[in-house]
Amino acid sequence: MTQTRIAPLEGVRVLELGNYIAAPTAGRMLADFGAEVIKVERPGSGDELRNWRLHKGDTSMLYRTINRNKKSVVLDLRTEAGKRAALRLAAKSDILLENFRPGTLEKWGLGPNALNEANPELIITRISAFGQTGPLSARPGFAAVAEAYGGFRNLVGDPDRPPVRVGVSIGDSIAGLYAAFGSVMSLYQRNARRRDAAGTVPLSERIIDVALNEAMFSMMESLIPDYQAYGVERQRVGGRMEGIAPSNAYFCRDGSSIVVAGNGDSIFQRYMDTIGRPDLAADPTLQSNAGRWARREELDHAIGAWTAGLDSADALAALDAAGVPAGPIFTAADISTDSQYAARNMIQRFDVSTGEEILTGVGFPGIVPVIGGQSLPIRSLGPDLGENTAEILSGLLEMDDEEINAASGREEALQP
Repeated sequence: MTQTRIAPLEGVRVLELGNYIAAPTAGRMLADFGAEVIKVERPGSGDELRNWRLHKGDTSMLYRTINRNKKSVVLDLRTEAGKRAALRLAAKSDILLENFRPGTLEKWGLGPNALNEANPELIITRISAFGQTGPLSARPGFAAVAEAYGGFRNLVGDPDRPPVRVGVSIGDSIAGLYAAFGSVMSLYQRNARRRDAAGTVPLSERIIDVALNEAMFSMMESLIPDYQAYGVERQRVGGRMEGIAPSNAYFCRDGSSIVVAGNGDSIFQRYMDTIGRPDLAADPTLQSNAGRWARREELDHAIGAWTAGLDSADALAALDAAGVPAGPIFTAADISTDSQYAARNMIQRFDVSTGEEILTGVGFPGIVPVIGGQSLPIRSLGPDLGENTAEILSGLLEMDDEEINAASGREEALQP
């Protein structure tokens, strides 16, 4: 029996002009759930991400992951022919995604006014370092800068060392999430206006402006109100979370580490009993988070002494039996063989060509969120550069070979 295809965004067409991670993450999310995403790449090198963490061939696994379920079209947006083709694609699209430095699209003649003239219903989602307005809007910046500017970087790491970066481009990814949400939100508004015969949504409301620094700032919980109300400035606390205890990572006898989050009031009682410290469970000064935070060093020492005498599997089994939230710190190897990920189809395997050889059964992260009990199947990995140029430009725009060559930059390449 063939499973029914689940594609909530089927029928939606997205024109992705972005590169790197932020806008392509938004495009990936929309593509994952059925949207047709046409990714426009420059002639020759394409998206810079093709070369990031490149171990073999000409296309990285990072590119294959973030640009899955999309189609790649090569256009030279610096030429009149390329610009005309982009505007014609915009006229047939519902959403446009871009993450160029503010002013770049306008310089190319592809700014919001030109796009609106081509398609008065187009949703234009723009991602930049600091947004399209304000004194810093023209400044370039990657996620590392935005994470620092948004207050995030100051809280990552140990208090006696300079701030560190997490191991993924979290600023870009969170901005991509906001861009996808903003795009779908605007799409819903547009369709609701159609149903209610209320007219089109004005251009100003169809421009979704996502700033990397604001995306990170929005994740900072009560950082600002705590400071504004009480003068409290949060500090780096290593593996802990400020004001919450005990919650940390601990070494075990076998050399691995585990994370234990035993900071709930009732959980704390069971936690201390499990590690053989009923005296701490009964201590009246440790019955609230405030009291436990004040004595966090003492608590971590007691917990660390207990975990040091056990292998990680035994420590986790004891904590699980007591209902204390805990887990291993997984590596890529651990995730690759984990039964929970496998049960929800979160590792999906593909054969991948490097141009020199075929790598069989390479696992890629599944689609989130889950619909229907398991991760939806990935339809295709990130495409080869220009793989769909002829298909889209001839099929959708009815362009002939000469027009395709001019728009994609092949005309220059063919000249002697």
